Amino acid sequence: MRVGELARRTGTTVRALRYYEAAGLVVPRRLRNGYREYDPIAVRLVTQIRELTALGLTVEETRPFVESIAAGADDTDVCAAALATYRSTITGLQERISRLTAQRDALDARLDAAASQVTTARPASGAEPGALAGRSMPSLDFYATDGRPVDLGALGPGRSVIFVYPLTGRPGVDLPNGLLEVHGARASTEQASWIRDHHAEIRSAGADRVYGLSAQSTGYQRELVHRLRLPYPLIPDPQLTLAAALGLPTVTAGDMTLYERLTLIVAGDVVEHVFHPIPDPASHPLDVMRWLTKRRQDR
Repeated sequence: MRVGELARRTGTTVRALRYYEAAGLVVPRRLRNGYREYDPIAVRLVTQIRELTALGLTVEETRPFVESIAAGADDTDVCAAALATYRSTITGLQERISRLTAQRDALDARLDAAASQVTTARPASGAEPGALAGRSMPSLDFYATDGRPVDLGALGPGRSVIFVYPLTGRPGVDLPNGLLEVHGARASTEQASWIRDHHAEIRSAGADRVYGLSAQSTGYQRELVHRLRLPYPLIPDPQLTLAAALGLPTVTAGDMTLYERLTLIVAGDVVEHVFHPIPDPASHPLDVMRWLTKRRQDR
C-alpha cells in the first residue's frame, strides 16, 4: 500500500510515517519509480507505535514491541520482551506525578497565604444597610456605560433598581489578589446575566429603570455590557463616592476596596428598600420581582 493509504488506515499523518521510517521502525520498499510501498503488517506496526506513545512511551521506546511484531512474535513474546520498558515508563510517570504533586502543594500554600490576607471592612458610616430606607439619594453625577449622564439624586419619577456588586471578571483572566475568596465576588458576572435574562420581567413588575453599579472602571464595565449584551447600563464608581455618601458596606481585598453586594430600590429620590445580604444571587432577580409586584398590588 502507498503512504497515503497507510496514513488513512492508521489515523496518522504522512509526516509521522516519514519519522517512523527515519527511525527504522516502519520501513517501506522502494519501487523503481521511487514510490514507497508498505506491506500489510505496517498497519499493525503503526497502530502499536501510536497506542504506546499515547500511554507515555517515546517513539524509540516502542522499538522492542515493533521489532517483535515485525519478527512474527505472538502477543506473549511481545509482553515478555517489553517488561523492562513498561517498568521504566511507569517509574518515569511516578516521578512526574511526584513533581506535579509537589508543585500543586506549593501553589495551594500560596493560595492559602493570599486568601488569608483578605479582610472584610465595615461601612465607613457604621450604618446598617437596612437603615438606609427613607434616606434621600445623594446628588452624584456619573456617566453610565451607554454614555448618558446619571444623577443618582434625580433618577426620575417611578422606581429605579440599582444592583450594587463587587466586581466582574473577564474570560481567561483570574481575579487579582485572592478576590475569588471575597464573598460575592465569584458570582458577579453570573448575576449580571441573570438580571439581563429577567430584565423585561423586572420592568414589567414595576421598575421604571435598572442600573448596575460597581467600583470598576468604565472600560471594564463597557466590555461586560458588550460581551453579555446587557439591556441595562452600568455605572462606574471607582472612587466609591456612593459608599462615602450613603455609608454603603464595602470589602477590602489586598489593595482593592469594593462594594458589598446589595440592591437599592429608589422611589423618586428616596431609598425605598434595601436588599442585603444577598445569599443567593441566582434567585435574587426573582426576589426583586416579587417585592415590586407586591408593592404595586398594595397601592
